[in-house]
Order: sequence, then structure tokens, then C-alpha cells
Amino acid sequence: MSIERERRSAVSETDGFVSHPVLRAEGISKQYGPVTVLSDVTLDILPGEIHAIIGENGAGKSTFMRLLSGYAEPTAGALSMGGRKVGFSKPEQAQESGIVLVHQEILLADALTVAENLFLGRELMRHGLVDDRTMRRLAVEKLHDLGCHVSPNALVRDISLADRQLVQIARALLDDYKLVIFDEPTAVLTGEEVERLLAIILQLKGQGAAVLYISHRLDEVQRLADKVTVLRDGKMVGTYPGHSLTQMDMARLMVGRDLAALYPEKTVKPALQAMLEVRDFGVPGFASDISFTAHKGEVLGFAGMIGAGRTEVFEGIMGLRPATGTVKLQGRAIDLRRPRAAMDAGIGYLTEDRKGKGLLLQERLAPNLTLSALGKFHPGLLMRRRREQSALVEAVDTYDIRLKSYVVKAGQLSGGNQQKLLLAKVLLTNPSVVVIDEPTRGIDIANKAQIYAFIERLVAEGRTCIVISSEMQELIGICDRILVMREGRITGEVTGDRMTEHEIALLATSETKVAAKQGGRQ
Repeated sequence: MSIERERRSAVSETDGFVSHPVLRAEGISKQYGPVTVLSDVTLDILPGEIHAIIGENGAGKSTFMRLLSGYAEPTAGALSMGGRKVGFSKPEQAQESGIVLVHQEILLADALTVAENLFLGRELMRHGLVDDRTMRRLAVEKLHDLGCHVSPNALVRDISLADRQLVQIARALLDDYKLVIFDEPTAVLTGEEVERLLAIILQLKGQGAAVLYISHRLDEVQRLADKVTVLRDGKMVGTYPGHSLTQMDMARLMVGRDLAALYPEKTVKPALQAMLEVRDFGVPGFASDISFTAHKGEVLGFAGMIGAGRTEVFEGIMGLRPATGTVKLQGRAIDLRRPRAAMDAGIGYLTEDRKGKGLLLQERLAPNLTLSALGKFHPGLLMRRRREQSALVEAVDTYDIRLKSYVVKAGQLSGGNQQKLLLAKVLLTNPSVVVIDEPTRGIDIANKAQIYAFIERLVAEGRTCIVISSEMQELIGICDRILVMREGRITGEVTGDRMTEHEIALLATSETKVAAKQGGRQ
């Protein structure tokens, strides 16, 4: 079906709608100075309905969410609830009306406990004192409902990204809600955590709440959505019945054209040459007995549930955590006692937390790009700005980083463009081994295809690429081999026809180490 035919088949703004939806947005537009970021968006959100909003990075999804939840005011258009016009100049007003937003970013206080974060700004009182006991009890109950079992006394900075997201969701659901907006809620979740959250969302629908769901994971949209509204370049493409769209239909509507195959075609690899050798490696408290070899020109995947120790292993190799064992790159041992030894030897690492650890969001693009390779741009007392700017122009062209100006800050880029900037930053050091942790987290489907193509280009150049991902289909689509971890140990290797979600899930939950039985090349 062509794009235009699909547009004509879209649900009209009145078809099937009740007279008083929970929220109606009519002609909503937003400008920042002369730039229009959202234009004439109209939709109704019904009680007991899951309404998905999809689009590429920069399509206007997050702007729309901010307008609905009081974090910004529309330049034009109107909002109404229950048939009555409303306006929100701050989030508290939207919350009082029953609209709660679960942010894409983790907005918690790291130095406070889980319970303190849940009730921050709305502490329970008893006899004039803060009732810590009741808050801790309610925190446990609310988190248990979400399948999260962290201690209410744990400091937020000490819990995993996945648990922080669940804490943030629990905080939002403490409010009385009519409409719950989820902005990329599963970006840091995997496996069982995702299933629990989707079950909670379906439960909210069953209770009569309206749910607005924004996600780049089109499989989740397909599973959940009663209606799907597509945004492109700040404008509505249309609203469609959820059951009428396949994932490729959604992708085509988002980008306005047919996409080529999402994953590059795998090529036959030549005789493999050992590049990175890891033996008897351990990160105290996180992983032990880790041994594997990554070969030149291959994509090696690492799968496992959250907490399996995958990220910690490579943080140990990169000197970001204390570690023991032997690591060799092209036969030469790396001194694990020196934090920069792995980088100096030729290993590049893209962290899973690009916003917290990978980029300086309040800095311009050029300093972000050159931070890991300052020796090239700062050989003496003075920074060579022309050389730095030239490197930025080349990176923007090479990695298709979309931006309005070269002087914007990194935090002003979309998620996909931030990831491409981080990739350019790491490759500026010309590593022979590139480790990418969660390469497409929070990235739309068009940028995913680009990231996969970049990975294929890396191995075609003779580099080694190691991919850590919570998306099994992603690993299957791009990897030559996949190693599976559970509770800090490698439990097996899958290749060829055995690279299936079932096989990976089995190894990720198995009790014993079975790698030796798999015939793998460790």
C-alpha cells in the first residue's frame, strides 16, 4: 500500500470517538522563535484506550508530550478534558487534572533513597513529623506491583538503570491519574522487566485509564496500541487503528518512504584472526571466569538479562572498574592497572549511558567529539580550533549527524544523532576493537538502520566489533556469534541456525555453564 493510500485510510478525528474523551488536543502547534517544531496536531485520547505516538527522532513526539503535561505551553491550538477547555502553565496543574508523565530521562535524586524519591515533595506526615515508616511500606508495595524488588532504603545511585526507571514509573503512579503518558518507558528495560511493565500498562487500560504510549520499539506498539498516531517533521501523518499496521507499515509512515532491510546482509568472513583475547577475567562482585576471543572482521554479541554482568565486564576491560585476569590485543597484554591502557592499546568503548557517561550534554559538539583524542588537537599549549572544527564537519558528513547548527550543544541533538556523535568520538581514536553497549537504545528505526550499517562498515574495514544488547533480535540480525551471560558468567555460545531467541533465552536463564558443550570458539 502506498503512503498516500495509507493516509486516506487513516482513522478520521471523529470516527469511533465518544463525545467526551479524557483529553482532546485540537490544532496544537509549538514554535521556538522562528522554528516550528509541531504543527496542527489533533487527536482524541479515550478512557480505557492505549494510544501510541510514533515518529522518527525530531518528529515532535516529546514536544507534544511536554505540551500535554504542562512542561510547555502551545503556541496555537487548544486542549480540553471532559468537554471543557483546559490550559497548563506548569506540570503541577496537569497532575492535578489527572495527567501524569513518565519521562524518558531518569529524573531522580541520586543521593536520596528509593522511598525518599517516590515521595519527594509530597512527604507523608504523622504528628508533625515525616512518616518514614509508612513511606517505606508504600514504596515496597508500589514497586512490588511493578515487579521491582529493590530496598526502599537503597540509594538511587546504587541501583541499576532498569530499577531507576521502575522507581520513576512508581513515583508517577502514586498520583491520581486519568491519563498516563509513557515516553520510551522500556528503553533501559529488558526481558522480564519489559513484560511486567507491558502487563501494568494493560492493567491501567483495564481500569479505565487512558494511556498515551511513545516508543521506538514498534513490536511493543503493535502489541499494545488500540490507535497509532504517526508524526513526521512535526506534522501529523494520520491516526490509524493499531491492528491495521504492521511494523514495516509503521516504519514506512514514519520516514515517508520504503526502508531497505533493517539489518545489513551478512557476508562470508575470511579465516578468522584473533584480535582480542580475554582469559580468566573477573570483575569483583559482578563477573568471574570470563574467557573469550573476538576475531578480526567479526561482530561478536553479548546477550543476557539485566544484572548478568555484561556491561561490568567491558567496563573492567576499559579500566573503569577494578578487574583481574589477562587481556591481550593482537597478542600484546594490556595493563589492567592503568585506566587508559585499553584505549591507548586500541579498544574503543561506547557506553550504554550516552547522556550520563558518554557525552557532555551542556557542551558544544566539537569538544564532545575530540575529548578522547585531545592529543591530536592539543599538542601544545593552544587548542587547534580549526583542526577541531574540520574534524567535526567531517564527522557530521561521515555519520549523517543531523543538526541545525555546528554550535548547538550535544544535549540539543536527538537521541539517534547523539549516538552517532558518540560513535564518531570513539572512532576518532582509530580503535581496532570497538565495543558498543546498547547501540540503538532510544533510537528510531531509521537511525537504527544507519547504526547497523556503520557497524557493518567497521568490520568491513577489518576492525572487530563487540555489541552488548538487550534486544535479542538485534543481536541475531547483526552478529556472527553471540555469547550469553548469566549471573556474571558465560553460559554458552550460539552461531548459525542456533542463533534464535529461544536458544538465547534458554542460555540466559540456565543454571550451569554450558559453553564447552556448544562447540564455540572461546
